[in-house]
Amino acid sequence: MSSVDKQLDELKTDVEQQIPNDITVTDVKYEGPELVLYTPDPKRFAGDGELVRKLASKFRKRITIRPDPTALTDTTTAEEKILSVIPEEARVTDLDFHHDTGEVVIEAGKPGMVIGRHGATLREITKEVGWTPEVVRTPPIESSTVSNVRNFLKQERDDRRDILERVGRQIHREQLGREEWVRISTLGCCREVGRASFVLSTADTRILIDCGDKPGAEGEVPYLQVPEALGSGANSIDAVVLTHAHLDHSALIPLLFKYGYDGPIYCTEPTRDLMGLLTLDYLDVAAKEGRAPPYESEMVREAIKHTIPIEYGDVTDIAPDIKLTFHNAGHILGSAVSHFHIGDGMYNVAFSGDIHYKDTRLFNGAVNDFPRVETLVMESTYGGRNDYQTDQADSEANLVEIINETYEKGGKIVIPAFAVGRSQEIMLVLEEAMRSGKIPSMPVHLDGMIWEATAIHTTYPEYLRDDLRDRIFHEDKNPFLADEFNHIDAGEEERQDVADGDQCIILSTSGMVTGGPIMSWLRHIGPDPDSRLVFVGYQAQGTLGRRIQTGWDEIPVPNPNDAGRTSTLSLNMDVSTVDGFSGHADREGLMNFVGTMNPRPEKVLCVHGDERSVQDLSSALYHEYNMRTFAPKNLETFRFK
Repeated sequence: MSSVDKQLDELKTDVEQQIPNDITVTDVKYEGPELVLYTPDPKRFAGDGELVRKLASKFRKRITIRPDPTALTDTTTAEEKILSVIPEEARVTDLDFHHDTGEVVIEAGKPGMVIGRHGATLREITKEVGWTPEVVRTPPIESSTVSNVRNFLKQERDDRRDILERVGRQIHREQLGREEWVRISTLGCCREVGRASFVLSTADTRILIDCGDKPGAEGEVPYLQVPEALGSGANSIDAVVLTHAHLDHSALIPLLFKYGYDGPIYCTEPTRDLMGLLTLDYLDVAAKEGRAPPYESEMVREAIKHTIPIEYGDVTDIAPDIKLTFHNAGHILGSAVSHFHIGDGMYNVAFSGDIHYKDTRLFNGAVNDFPRVETLVMESTYGGRNDYQTDQADSEANLVEIINETYEKGGKIVIPAFAVGRSQEIMLVLEEAMRSGKIPSMPVHLDGMIWEATAIHTTYPEYLRDDLRDRIFHEDKNPFLADEFNHIDAGEEERQDVADGDQCIILSTSGMVTGGPIMSWLRHIGPDPDSRLVFVGYQAQGTLGRRIQTGWDEIPVPNPNDAGRTSTLSLNMDVSTVDGFSGHADREGLMNFVGTMNPRPEKVLCVHGDERSVQDLSSALYHEYNMRTFAPKNLETFRFK
């Protein structure tokens, strides 16, 4: 008998001692980080609201109750009873019964009303029908990504359960290492922006944190071939943790599965969906530009199938000696500061990912309050001595002024923006400005993935700023449903009609002008001296966006009639940059994030910034807070214990 089987037998005995004598547990299994109890008495568990909570506290695990098939009401009767228990205002749109697990997935416009206070309605459902309810939100804006992900995971339920059982056994395996040490190896994004990737190692475990590309630098990927990463075999990595979905952190996650990785990916639920959206588009853009994609779309599906979503604040076992907790990073939807608790209190490391410290229209500011942190791996994108962003209110006023000036000249405003995060921030600014009369009401055309990314934002309002979440819950107040917003979905013909039409605003991907529909808008509107190109996000070194920002007015654009070839375009439109909309904290925000951390870390590794930025921030943190700081290069390894 393996050590895990022995452990499960002991757990079953312990569970039976903790529950009333008339409740039976037939089996106990691990599924990922969760402990699953199989029982013919699900209604008894549901009848005692404290029982599962007490078991979870006792065993320090998330507990899932799986009913025996004999305990389940037939689906026709169950559907009637479930709908009688749930308030009509919850707007249930679908019930999906899964006999293999005894779960019923309830899709509703207002999931909170299905859950009830402290889960009371969920328990009532199980008491009535025996089925274990799982609740998902009906997207206020129809999202093909959310629908496709949910349908795919439904089709792959059997495979996914096998994956979760295997991962669960791996997490709870016996620790082999007798030594106690912690190392971090840098595989990318050191003294550069992009290709974020790190390995966190202990004597028992290796965790890969992020695996992204480098904007504007085709072929520069993380150093995955080194022994600390895939050089010892793809499955020498125990788990992958993804801080957020931007491609400079996520683009090469599916590549791991091409190399043979078969383990879990931990991220938030919106990060999972956005990773699917962005990586599939990444492949599509590569194909359109005549570049060989690094992996096939099947690998994206494998990544999604292996994802284990974690909510902010949930402490989760991901290895025998490591617990992971995600906290809001304030950067994009679902972005997470990742806190690793290693050993039995031996050491604690936090990876900031990308952060925004102050509240924005979209998100609450990044969390920096942890039980313990000895080492912080910290982004430094705007860590330079003079990297101070304009106050958000001033930035919005600046954008409003530019829009009004361009409108009066009869021109159009073209804004390159990341589909995820900056676009939705700008949408909120424009909606409020038009509603209050600060700018004239005019069409706002959303091109590329922006509309789909916005739909995903409305699917997960619990990840948004408190007041915005409340507005989305009330359909008539949802700012993303404003009449001015138009989804460009007819391609070149519609773009030509917009270019030939009246004043408007165009929000288009890609945010760094590295490909995608923004190239078409430059062809259509770039020669017009009355129009204006407005940058609202970071433009990395080597990208066309940075070159335009620094004065290029003769730019290469793809030839629409000959894929793979380019022609030169004279850019006559005005070019402006409006600071203050970045999803990254500026120098002051980064300093304050560290300075107000509770507790303050002993060491900080400054990464994800150009050489000047990381060295400036490292020096400032050292002098201001008297802590050990580093500005590592790629392929360095740090031992912390």
